[in-house]
Amino acid sequence: MTPTLFARLSNLRARMAETGTDLVAIGPSSHMVWLAGVSPHGDERPVMLLVSKGFAGFLMPALNVDSVRQHTDLPFFAWSDAEGPDAALTRLIDATGIDRNDASVVLDETMRADFALMLLDALPDARRNFTQNTVGYLRSRKDEDEYRALKASALLNDRAMQAGFAALKPGITEREVAETIRDFYKANDAVPEFTSVCFGGNGAFPHHHTGETRLKENDPVLIDIGGRIGGYPSDMTRVAHIGTPSAEFDKVRSIVDDAVRAAIAAAKPGARAKDVDKAARDVITAAGYGENFLHRTGHGLGIDIHEAPYITATSETVLEEGMVFSIEPGVYLAGSFGIRLEEIVIIRADGAEIFSELPRDAARI
Repeated sequence: MTPTLFARLSNLRARMAETGTDLVAIGPSSHMVWLAGVSPHGDERPVMLLVSKGFAGFLMPALNVDSVRQHTDLPFFAWSDAEGPDAALTRLIDATGIDRNDASVVLDETMRADFALMLLDALPDARRNFTQNTVGYLRSRKDEDEYRALKASALLNDRAMQAGFAALKPGITEREVAETIRDFYKANDAVPEFTSVCFGGNGAFPHHHTGETRLKENDPVLIDIGGRIGGYPSDMTRVAHIGTPSAEFDKVRSIVDDAVRAAIAAAKPGARAKDVDKAARDVITAAGYGENFLHRTGHGLGIDIHEAPYITATSETVLEEGMVFSIEPGVYLAGSFGIRLEEIVIIRADGAEIFSELPRDAARI
């Protein structure tokens, strides 16, 4: 058993004891990658990792056993296409040692519904919950290895953004700039995750799909990008302007930057996620643009680009050291431009540490 698997299983079992959980069932998902370091082939054949207080083992299709065995020494309960998974699942449940008639079971919320129902059919009296208080809780608190991976990914993303800015010139398309950024990731041994390039009024769409719009003189630009290295992604949004920006562009950029600063100042141990959202929202509302801030202030970042904690107006999540999330307020003016400035931060004892080292000033092209 690797040190990481041992530590994470130990932490999970401690959390299971705190929450009265008898069994955690994980599908072939990012939860499985985080906990066990394996990512078995996912199709319609049931795969799951069951963890109890004294046992952990996989339900595994026989045709995947040899490949996955290279990455874990946890036991497999293998099944073939000819026999089906039911008998193997029965043996695995028996091995966990849980009381079939009185078990509290946590299900991976990203597991296929047919996998989850197969387990619940085998445990019809189980009390059911999802992972937010067990695996999700633990994943939201990053260790130092995860911090280093996220930091490296963020610093590479700074350079990818600069490559995107360097490609900006009148006549170029959004798609061509996105391709430049993706080529930068690939040249630096990173996997492109997403590249949202928005010219002109397209920036007013928070989830604009990069297309064939051509850049014109005096256009505003919004770029939201992320790549993945070492298994961990980055995520950052910056703005630029071709030629001389309008007075309103400069005004709104300054307001959004003030909202970022206010949210960062509010992000400290013991604060609630909704306090961070309110800090950003209050700045934008006071400036008269509250109706143009169309989304939550942030989302967690880890193995997944979107994971807990979520920085929303209603979230009572109490921030703790090690939590990593985005702060990305925005103002969107239909037909004109949108400005969103995004930082990824980690909560430290004395407040929020920003991963990126790229200034939030608008790049002038």
